Amino acid sequence: MDRVINDELAYAILSIVEEVPAGKVVTYGQLATMIGRPQNSRLAGTVLSRASLYGDYPCHRVVNHSGRLAPGFEQQEELLRSEGVSFKENGCVDLKKHQWRP
Repeated sequence: MDRVINDELAYAILSIVEEVPAGKVVTYGQLATMIGRPQNSRLAGTVLSRASLYGDYPCHRVVNHSGRLAPGFEQQEELLRSEGVSFKENGCVDLKKHQWRP
């Protein structure tokens, strides 16, 4: 996978994440589509897991296609709630209210 990820790809993904406004979320699939690689949502997730190597980005604003939070990212829910993001009873972000559509 590391051969697929290079700095140019990482910055393409992270520059989009940087544009997501507070109180909104984007999905991994959206990120992949926005960089012209609609079949590579997992690649977007891998880049985000290494985002700290590139700087400080609001990666907490990225969720999966159903609004589920990233496993192991303990602060994600708290960060999203502090920005006014609401959750459904199943613990997923309410994408109808909070999905970013640039």
